[in-house]
Amino acid sequence: MEAKAVFKYIPTSPTKMRLVIDLIRGKAVDDALNILHFIKKHSAKDAEKVLRSAVSNFMNKEEAGRVEVHDLFIKEAYVNGGPTMKRVLPAPMGRAYRVKKRSNHITIVVAKKNEINK
Repeated sequence: MEAKAVFKYIPTSPTKMRLVIDLIRGKAVDDALNILHFIKKHSAKDAEKVLRSAVSNFMNKEEAGRVEVHDLFIKEAYVNGGPTMKRVLPAPMGRAYRVKKRSNHITIVVAKKNEINK
């Protein structure tokens, strides 16, 4: 069994978020939570929020009862680009520069460790 959590329209660039997500992909959930809690990047807070939501979704799906967090691992974690807002920045001599404010979508899927072989 697996559970998924998606967080959309996060106002940071996908490149910055991928740096954080690459650190936790394929790891145990408790290790990933430790990494995200102590990393100094701003986007780690959003990633930790999504990971906690995915674990909570897994707990709600499980019929047998409570599952320990150290029995779960991150099966999939990826970042997709969201919509880009185009803004104008005044420039010298009456010109204007374009500024792209990017956003992203995070998806994290967690599963049980013993279900890898199935």
